[in-house]
Amino acid sequence: MKPSPFFRASARLLLTLSLAFTAAACSDDDDKTPDAGTDTDGGTTTPMYAFVAQVSVEGNSTSYIVLTETLDPAMPLSTTNATQINGRALGSGIAKTGSIFISSSAGATVTRYNLTAGNTLEKAGEVTFAGKGVTSIGEYQNQFQFVSETKAYYFDGRNSQVIIWNPKDMTLTNSISLPEMTIAGSSTTFASNPIHVANKVLMPLGWRAGAAVTKQAGIIVVDTTNDTAMVVKDDRCGYVRDGIVGTDGKVYLATEAYGAAEKRVSGTNPSVPTPCLLKFDPVTNTYDKDFFKELGTLTNGGATGSLLAGPNGTGYLRVLDETAYPVAPDTVARTLASAVAWKWWKLDPAAGTNATLVDTLPASTGSSFLYELNGRTVFSEFTNNSGTTNYRELTDLSGNLVATHQGLSFSFLQLR
Repeated sequence: MKPSPFFRASARLLLTLSLAFTAAACSDDDDKTPDAGTDTDGGTTTPMYAFVAQVSVEGNSTSYIVLTETLDPAMPLSTTNATQINGRALGSGIAKTGSIFISSSAGATVTRYNLTAGNTLEKAGEVTFAGKGVTSIGEYQNQFQFVSETKAYYFDGRNSQVIIWNPKDMTLTNSISLPEMTIAGSSTTFASNPIHVANKVLMPLGWRAGAAVTKQAGIIVVDTTNDTAMVVKDDRCGYVRDGIVGTDGKVYLATEAYGAAEKRVSGTNPSVPTPCLLKFDPVTNTYDKDFFKELGTLTNGGATGSLLAGPNGTGYLRVLDETAYPVAPDTVARTLASAVAWKWWKLDPAAGTNATLVDTLPASTGSSFLYELNGRTVFSEFTNNSGTTNYRELTDLSGNLVATHQGLSFSFLQLR
């Protein structure tokens, strides 16, 4: 089945980013943060960007939807006059469609906001997931996956289900119960960058028992043609939350940076899973039992985790630079994963070769999110004790600062 234009737009927003890299390679434009785009009629329109910033004071979180037409790395984005949301808010949607869907840790409601002609946000409907047992929405933007203007999914780890809803009518459609998502004694976490392949949405899973990584890999496969889903598991390693589509059409899945940090600080503790690379066939929905690689063997033995999409079936592994952040006996895994000390190594997993250092990109935090910004790709990093979010250029491998704002951000969407 050929995916709809909306499906393709959503996929580009997430991991299918090769066109953005190709376009960048062929462009003579030296402007790394373009302020203008072209509409379908051949005219020029000014982009509008929406950043969702979470600011915490004494344990209480407030979020702000910041709209801007201009990106100036020397001028932090301001929350003044921004739309205020209680709790940790997430903004999701299909890029360049003029709408953003806001949810929050403060409740089970998703609110649609439309961009007005006056460049403000106007409420345009609400839908609640409370009837499905949801009381709070608040991990990552990409737990919301959009198939078209009339169908989207919300991946709900607390209730082990996938909720199906209509973003156009703002109505609840159905839900898919997936009890296999639950592992007793462990909490469920989702990929920050899920994968779209043909008519399927693939959501890698990770589990933790407190701070300890559970030795279990898993992936939710949703067939968007009939709204069926399954959880496929593999017990060879854990916290396998990142993945890309290789040049061979197979999906390569890797342990996220937190899992690598947990292994590094654990010393020789054999109960902590070794970070790994697995191969998954999206046609047969099976893992390749003959394919298993320890991530450190691909990067000269460094602590390695997270696999982010690059151009043309390649990806980027994150490797800890211990000269930038030495590991001490009392180093905590979460602190280590969040340190601005993880370098970028390029990998072609289908080729079977080792990764190579990308020395033009600066080290940044291990857990990164990818966003499409006017046909280019940026990655986020959290700095200043997680009090500031930066967005840096990935497309040209420069790491140049594109935008910055106070607070944490797990959401970005180009509205126009």
